[in-house]
Amino acid sequence: MSYSVPSSVIRRATHADLPSLGRLGALLVQQHHEFDPRRFLAASSRTADHYAAFLGSQLEDPDALVLVAEHEGRVIGYTFAAMEGFDYKSLRGPAGLLHDILVDPAERGHGVGGRLLEETLSLLRARGARQIVLSTAQRNEAAQRLFARMGFRPTMIEMTRELDETSGP
Repeated sequence: MSYSVPSSVIRRATHADLPSLGRLGALLVQQHHEFDPRRFLAASSRTADHYAAFLGSQLEDPDALVLVAEHEGRVIGYTFAAMEGFDYKSLRGPAGLLHDILVDPAERGHGVGGRLLEETLSLLRARGARQIVLSTAQRNEAAQRLFARMGFRPTMIEMTRELDETSGP
């Protein structure tokens, strides 16, 4: 596809977007499972419906933010973020958390992810966030490059170990 970034629209998600959000959420689950099938959930035939229902439950939450990128009437990407208070499990103060960002693989390379991220950061800042925190899959190098370009720095490394008989001591 060849189109310029300004031809896509970034806007708040609505209930009418939920089927598209479910499809994109299922792609996110599938992508992470492919990165590390022992760490991440596998997608099922119900993942899109479950993800759509979950994101639908966030649309009216005053602390949550779900944005979509739309091009020619089609939802081609989304972000899901939220304002959160002190979290002593994560050793951080109040912050905006970016939970999800995904652009349809067929639509990547046009700057849509950067625009989605910029708008998400702007809206979180307007809600009082002084810091934005996110996690990214270790193997998701493209996302890490985007985040670095947008001023994010690495601060934590998640490590996983299975406790079955083949995993060692």
